[in-house]
Formats: sequence, C-alpha cells, structure tokens
Amino acid sequence: MNKIKELRNLKGLTIRDLAKISDISPSYISELENDSENIKNPSKDVMDRIAKALEATVPEVFY
Repeated sequence: MNKIKELRNLKGLTIRDLAKISDISPSYISELENDSENIKNPSKDVMDRIAKALEATVPEVFY
C-alpha cells in the first residue's frame, strides 16, 4: 500500500480532507497514491505540505 494512503487512512482522512489540509487538489493526491506514471517526482513543496498534513516527516511519507 502507498505510504500516503496508509498514513491518510490511519488518520481517518479522506482524499478530500487531505487535499483541503494540504491545499493540493484531490486528483493530484489520488495520482500520487496510485503511483501514476504522470507523476514521478512531486516537488519539495508538495512533499512538505503532504507530510505536514499527515503529521509525518517527508522521509516517512515518500521514502
């Protein structure tokens, strides 16, 4: 399971919840969770915002 999805589910958040907290579109988060071929390397800013929203570090979420 994707780490973003795993942590999001542990927090009881929907994709829309995470999108609102991190100010990132739900569709982009969905693509990240599904390891879309369109998104291979999210920006540092995106990684920082998602990690902060999940109350985790960037390495915990993305590596």
